[in-house]
Amino acid sequence: MVDVPAWSVVVPAKRLAVAKTRLRPLTDRADRRAHEALVLALLADTVAAALAAPPVAEVVVVTDEPAAAELVRRLGARTVGDEPDGGLNAALEHGARAAAGDAVAALSSDLPALRPAELTAALGAAAAAPRCFVADVHATGTTLLTAVGTSLRPRFGAASAQAHRGDGALALTGDWPGLVRDVDALDDLRAAVGLGVGPATADLLATSPTLAVQLGAAR
Repeated sequence: MVDVPAWSVVVPAKRLAVAKTRLRPLTDRADRRAHEALVLALLADTVAAALAAPPVAEVVVVTDEPAAAELVRRLGARTVGDEPDGGLNAALEHGARAAAGDAVAALSSDLPALRPAELTAALGAAAAAPRCFVADVHATGTTLLTAVGTSLRPRFGAASAQAHRGDGALALTGDWPGLVRDVDALDDLRAAVGLGVGPATADLLATSPTLAVQLGAAR
């Protein structure tokens, strides 16, 4: 039987001005605040779900965005600045170095339908190998990358699932619909809503006329 370690989960959060640009047409293009609210809601539900997973000892959010840092600290996460300022993979490596233990998981910041039980199951499976990953619903991207007793070596970006597999990480699969459903575009958000999103995203959708119209078919 594999011992389940205490995990440090590292979540990256870009500055709001450059985060989730493919989602910008969902909000009023002239309303910067609406877009920022959506990005922060996705982040809040992701972080809250991770913090509620029993194997997770801490969530470390790597960000230089003050609004994101304030939000996740209220939820109970720890923050570190993006000192490398060298893109997503450099930020994740920096967060992994700041983690408290030697079991580290990099988690996408846009998983509003994530359930703590899904993350718990995936981390339990990940304890069996030094490095593992979970591909997104399209089987091309990565939503979770884990490392136990070794370096994280993130390869996020185009075709990251293939890149992580090629770098020796073990692909994990399971009944984890919320874990594999990251949100990059309107169809992704519709699908996440169909699964059931967390309270931050749900509250935003309930009070945003623009989003309500565009997501009408899924509500």
